[in-house]
Amino acid sequence: MFLAAQKEGNGSLKGKNDLKAMVVDHRDETEGELSVLQNVPDWSKEEEERVLRKIDFLLMPLLVAGFYVLQLNRGNIANALTDGFLKDAGITQDQFNIGQQLLSVGIILVEVPSNMILYRLGPSIWITAQILAWGLVSILQAIQKGLGAYLATRILLGICLGGYIPASLYSITMWYKKSETSTRFSIFFMGNSVARASSGLVAFGLLRMRGAAGLAGWKWLMIIDGLMAILVGLLFALLFPGTPFSSLKSLCRIGFFTEREVYIARQRVVLDDPTTLQKRRSVTLGDVISTLTNWTIYPHLLIALLGNAPANAISSYGPTIINSFGYERLTSNALNSVGSWIQLFLNPAFGYLADRLRLRGLSMMIGLGMWWLFMLTTYLVVDNPSKDVRYAVLTLALSFVGVWHPINGSWIALNARNAEQRSITMAVYIMIANCAGIVGGPIFSENDAPIYRRAWTISVSLLSAALFCGVLAHIQYYLLNRRAMKKEADNGCEGSSAAGDEGSEARRQRYEM
Repeated sequence: MFLAAQKEGNGSLKGKNDLKAMVVDHRDETEGELSVLQNVPDWSKEEEERVLRKIDFLLMPLLVAGFYVLQLNRGNIANALTDGFLKDAGITQDQFNIGQQLLSVGIILVEVPSNMILYRLGPSIWITAQILAWGLVSILQAIQKGLGAYLATRILLGICLGGYIPASLYSITMWYKKSETSTRFSIFFMGNSVARASSGLVAFGLLRMRGAAGLAGWKWLMIIDGLMAILVGLLFALLFPGTPFSSLKSLCRIGFFTEREVYIARQRVVLDDPTTLQKRRSVTLGDVISTLTNWTIYPHLLIALLGNAPANAISSYGPTIINSFGYERLTSNALNSVGSWIQLFLNPAFGYLADRLRLRGLSMMIGLGMWWLFMLTTYLVVDNPSKDVRYAVLTLALSFVGVWHPINGSWIALNARNAEQRSITMAVYIMIANCAGIVGGPIFSENDAPIYRRAWTISVSLLSAALFCGVLAHIQYYLLNRRAMKKEADNGCEGSSAAGDEGSEARRQRYEM
C-alpha cells in the first residue's frame, strides 16, 4: 500500500516549496513492516557514501563472478573446437551450430519463468541454485559422446543458465539509484568481458592437458570450468545479501550491515524511486501482459536481437576464424582474448559517461556505431593477404562487441514504470538477447569457410538494422517527453496544489534519454 499526503499547517495546505510527508506501508519479505516517514534524507553524504562502498564491494564482485563463470561455461566450447572437439564428439560443424542454437533455446524457455520464481524466492536462493546447477551440467559435458548427448547437454546447460543475467540486473536496480545503474550494469557485464578475455588464456593452458588421466584437453576445460562455477555458487550461499527489502542476510544467515546501514540502503533507493516499494510477493500474468503490450520496449529488444546476433556468432568461432588467418591452433585461443581485454576498459568508461551525462541513448549509439564500423572494415579486408591486418581489424571489432549492450539494458530498465514491470522487462530483454544466439548460430557456416564473406555481409546488415532501431528509440522518447512537458504546461504546474500534483505526475512520466 502506498499513501502520500500533503503536509498541512494552520488548517491550510502549504505552498509548492513545502516538503511532502510520505508514509509507506510495505510488508518486508522477512521482517514484517517497513515505514518510510519522510521524503528527505536524514543521513549525511559521508554515511551514504560508506554504505554505497560496502554495497559495491559486497554485491558487485559476486554478480561479476557469477557472470564470469556463466560465460566460461557457455563459451568454452568455442575453445574446445580447436582441440578436436568435433571429431571426439562425433559431430559435424553444422550439427555443432544446431547445438549452439539449442543452448539459446534453453535459455529463452526459462528467462521469464525464472524471473517469476526469482520474484517469489528472492535472489539469494534462486541465483545460488542456478549457479550450482550449471556447474554440475558443465562437468557432465566431459562424458558426452555422439550427437544426442551433445544436443541434450547444450539445451540442459541453457536451461540452467537462463535467468541469471536478468536476475542480476534486477537485483542491481533494487540496490542502486537511477543515476548509478548504467555504471553498475557496465561493471556487471565486465564479468562477461573478463571471461572472454581470460578464457582463451585458460584454454591455452588447459588444452595442453590432453592425455592427462586419459582425457582430452577440452574435457579438462569443461570439468575445471564447471568446478569454478560450483565454487562461485557456494560463495553466493555464504555472502550474497539478497535485496535491500529482504533480511540483508545471506543464505547462511550472515549479516554485513548495521541497522543504520540497512535503513540508509533502503531509504536511499526509495527516495530516488518510490516505485521500488510497490513490490508485491509475486509477478502475475497481468504484469507480463502489461509489459509485453508496452510498445516502448520493442526498439530496445530489436537492438538487443540484431546487435547480439553477430556477437554470438563470433563468440563461437572467434578462435577458429583467427586460426584460419594462419595462426597456430592454440595461439589462436590466446589471440582471441585481446579484444575482450580492451573491452574491460571500454565497458565501465561508457557506462560512467552514460550515467554522468544522463545520455544513455547517445552512449549506446556510439558504442553500437563503433561495433558496426569495425565489422564493416572486417568485411572490407577479407581478401587482404596480411594475416596481421585482418587480425588487427577483427580485434578492434571485438573490442566494441558488447560495449553498447549493458547501456541499452540500463536504458530500458530505467524507463520501466514499477518493480514488476522492471523485473519482467529485464527477463524479456535478456531472453531476446539470447534469441540472437538462434539468429547468429548459422551465420558462420561450413560452406562459407574460411573467408566467411557471406557471414560478414550478414553481420554488417544486422548491425545496420540495429542502428536504425536505436534512432527509433530516440524518436519515441523525444515525442513522449514532449507530450509529458505539454501536459505539465496544461496542468499549470505553478498553480494550485492539485495542479501541482498532476504536474508532478507528468514529470514522473518523462523517459530517460
